[in-house]
Amino acid sequence: MSRTFRIGIIGCGGIANGKHMPALKNQPNAEMVAFCDIVEERAREAAAKFGAEDAKVYTDYRELLQDSSLDVVHVCTPNDSHADITIAALESDKHVMCEKPMAKTAVDARRMVDAAKRTDKKLTIGYQNRFRSDSQFLKQVCSDGELGDIYFAKAHAIRRRAVPTWGVFLDEEKQGGGPLIDIGTHALDLTLWMMDNYKPKAVLGTAFHKLSGRENAANAWGSWDPSKFTVEDSAFGMITMQNGATIMLESSWAINLLQTGEAKTTLCGTEGGADMQDGLRINGEKHSRLFMNQIQLDAKGVDFYDGKQESPADLEARLWLEAIEKGTDPVVTPEQACVVSEILEAIYESSKTGKAVYFD
Repeated sequence: MSRTFRIGIIGCGGIANGKHMPALKNQPNAEMVAFCDIVEERAREAAAKFGAEDAKVYTDYRELLQDSSLDVVHVCTPNDSHADITIAALESDKHVMCEKPMAKTAVDARRMVDAAKRTDKKLTIGYQNRFRSDSQFLKQVCSDGELGDIYFAKAHAIRRRAVPTWGVFLDEEKQGGGPLIDIGTHALDLTLWMMDNYKPKAVLGTAFHKLSGRENAANAWGSWDPSKFTVEDSAFGMITMQNGATIMLESSWAINLLQTGEAKTTLCGTEGGADMQDGLRINGEKHSRLFMNQIQLDAKGVDFYDGKQESPADLEARLWLEAIEKGTDPVVTPEQACVVSEILEAIYESSKTGKAVYFD
């Protein structure tokens, strides 16, 4: 019989309500017993909807962390607070899932890795796109060596006009950046994971503020306020790895492009290639002929062991709790997520200086 994990939620906003809490509610071995938000009403609403009967509500995460009965904490706050809250939770003897990106800065991300090692507690980052059925299938293709040596890749995170105008998304001080750190991070994580390559050598990047100053702009979620749009509207990077492999990363919330797509990757290897631009496609050469196979998968879910469909968020939550129970590494390790943060920061730095950033 699986143990039941007592879980605390810190940050009861959009991502907590949209992913973390519903997915945990679906886990038979999870019980949400503590909820914290700086807006008390949000925490109370979350507790009423997702919590155990005796769930407690807090407005200060430090008070929540004093509860020694908690096993796990999910950190769902703005980027600038990820590191401090995560480290405090680890040091209070809790396992932690922190929402992506790992941290606002690479220094903070490395602090989080160090804290997990020092406390011997589990830490993972919420890169749920790894758990889509197409991602899971393609990862197995890569792991089986069907693409050979993957030496060129593209990480795609392009929206034509879909700037998030709520919360702190447009606040550089809180978030550390715009589409690059928000959705570019998913595309880069997927790409590095497929390549199983976490050793960057150099990064050259550019970030643009070309459309953010427009009044009454067309946008999926209504026009933005140009005076509050302090992050980039698009950013791009070229990453070279120590083994010579090259990755092109593209991200935007607002750009004049028709070919859009988020959390997608294109891979080119010595034995074959793959892309997610029009479903999942695998290409290569057999018997002196070129081929392309369209893989028919439901990208919204993963086939579960009992014949039901398990959503990516549910699979992420289940495997996270299994890793804690079995003492194994989580699917997303803190070391992997830290490299993603280091590369994203290097793109921003390169854009500001106009020079390439080199890794030791």
